[in-house]
Amino acid sequence: MTATSGTILEVKDLQVHYGAIQALRGISIEVPAGQVVALIGANGAGKTTTLRAVSKMLRLSTGNLRFLGEDVTRLASHELVARGMAHAPEGRGIFLNLTVRENLDLGAYLRRDRDGIARDAEKVFGLFPILAERRNQVSATLSGGEQQMLAVGRALMSSPKLLLLDEPSLGLAPQVVEKIFAVLREVNAAGVALLLVEQNAHKALQLAHRAYVLETGNVVMTGTGKELLASPEVRKAYLGE
Repeated sequence: MTATSGTILEVKDLQVHYGAIQALRGISIEVPAGQVVALIGANGAGKTTTLRAVSKMLRLSTGNLRFLGEDVTRLASHELVARGMAHAPEGRGIFLNLTVRENLDLGAYLRRDRDGIARDAEKVFGLFPILAERRNQVSATLSGGEQQMLAVGRALMSSPKLLLLDEPSLGLAPQVVEKIFAVLREVNAAGVALLLVEQNAHKALQLAHRAYVLETGNVVMTGTGKELLASPEVRKAYLGE
């Protein structure tokens, strides 16, 4: 869990197609180092596609990605992980047949600093004490909330400078959502930047320093989290007011 300074991620004119269907139509966003940036919008707006394109889980049609000042447009996912980007995907994606600790170890698969890996595992267990209790338990036996905690913890094990999170509260009980967001605040306070996709727009905007509103693959509004929370258009469309 490390920090840096400046603008950590620059995305310019990002376009992505699923076959003949254009999912992203020229997305441009920035994530300042150490800040939380949220993407909000209706289902199908392109939020998950944006994250998957940034982490190179999807092929870009056009566009440019800069990470830590370096053009990474042509790099593969594992090369981005090695440079300090981690992605906790929608649906968690943990290995259900492995234990909690084995999943965490896989999050550090590119690292060779055994002492650092052990320290970061203890940090994860400090953030999520329930995972410490379940460290030797097979992940399939965890609750949905515990699996989401494990997905976040596994991403942190790569010692990221930027953490991409896709719907961390989806399907979770309110008290678990509060725990997840409390941990995200703590992770961000330690200097890790967050790029967050979250269907709970109110929670996302409360956490975010800056946010972008996406509609049909376009950025249609941007501002600070507080500005968008106060926007009548956002409140009506995404906050149910």
